[in-house]
Amino acid sequence: MSLEFLAPVSDIVAAHVALLPDQSLGKQIKIHTADYGVPDLDKVDIAIIGVRENRNDINFLGEEVYFDSIRKSLYDLFPGNWDKAIVDLGDIVPGEEVSDTYFLMKDVLSTLLQKNVIPLIIGGSQDLVYGQYRAFDILERMVNLVNVDSKFDLGNTSQPITNTSFVGKIIVEQPYNLFNYSNIGYQTYFNSQEEIDLIEKLYFDAYRLGEVISDVTIVEPIMRDADIVAIDLGAMSSTCLNYQYASPNGFNGREICAIARYAGISDKVKSFGVYEFKNFKQEETTTLLIAQILWYFIEGVNYRSNELNIKNQSGTLHYNVPVEDEVLSFYKSHKTERWWIEIPFISSGNNKLKRHTLLPCTYNDYERACNQEIPERWYKAKRKNEV
Repeated sequence: MSLEFLAPVSDIVAAHVALLPDQSLGKQIKIHTADYGVPDLDKVDIAIIGVRENRNDINFLGEEVYFDSIRKSLYDLFPGNWDKAIVDLGDIVPGEEVSDTYFLMKDVLSTLLQKNVIPLIIGGSQDLVYGQYRAFDILERMVNLVNVDSKFDLGNTSQPITNTSFVGKIIVEQPYNLFNYSNIGYQTYFNSQEEIDLIEKLYFDAYRLGEVISDVTIVEPIMRDADIVAIDLGAMSSTCLNYQYASPNGFNGREICAIARYAGISDKVKSFGVYEFKNFKQEETTTLLIAQILWYFIEGVNYRSNELNIKNQSGTLHYNVPVEDEVLSFYKSHKTERWWIEIPFISSGNNKLKRHTLLPCTYNDYERACNQEIPERWYKAKRKNEV
């Protein structure tokens, strides 16, 4: 792995950590510093990594991004009753070309994935999700991407990649490893009707901002089926982020932290990134909020239930519900009372799809099936399996 290309955290941050109380998060994790080098990854659960790349931001004006303020805010916090080993590997610095940054990002993250270490990424422009996604190529299976964003970021795939077109690039470029894309918090007026229609045509999932704000718990089953989660800080309202391109509408601090915790609790999420960090006007408040987003994700990881193989676990309840010409098969966890619905597997010779047989759902989905309504997410997943 190209760890020798990682830059250590700055001396300023290292000096800041030295002054922290022993109970603080900064004193509980191992940090890549100039004096101590890169921490050993043996028995590590989570690795924090910064990616200081933002040149493919459509509003790029030549400014560089640094994450010292985020790290200080995060290290100042106190951990919960956690048992996960955490390291901070420092930063990936921009390569000669942006494509070099993607390559190095893919190299570092793929090695972490192979070691079952969850990368916790702090990034510049959100096109870096492309590198986050490509790291999964090494696992040779289909993956689900969840993007917390006011926009779909499909863009024009015939043009070079930007922070508003990376999802389109992920969809059209080989190897084709994307099974499902879910957007959480889109705002209709930021997305063309053509993009909205395309999301529907591809059987992807999209949840409007108002829908999520009215009931943030709908995020839980979506995250439970995610491999990769990316948060665009632009999905938050300008009352939380005071910078030039912030929207007056968006998630507040409580909602975004709840979403991050749902991502952490998911047994399947293997990679989590927060992007679009810029030089904000109210930097201390903003970086503290970002630190809390990261904290809640780590908190969630510590409360995972190990229910990936729920179908074969003792005590799991099984319900068959006849709906029209189908018999829908539901499973309920005895431990967490969470629900899943089985997707009929279509044997198409594509071995990458075999893991997508159980789809997380809600009790409401079960109730609606009992009332002869086929859950929309089940229908979309079944159609994708048939393609």
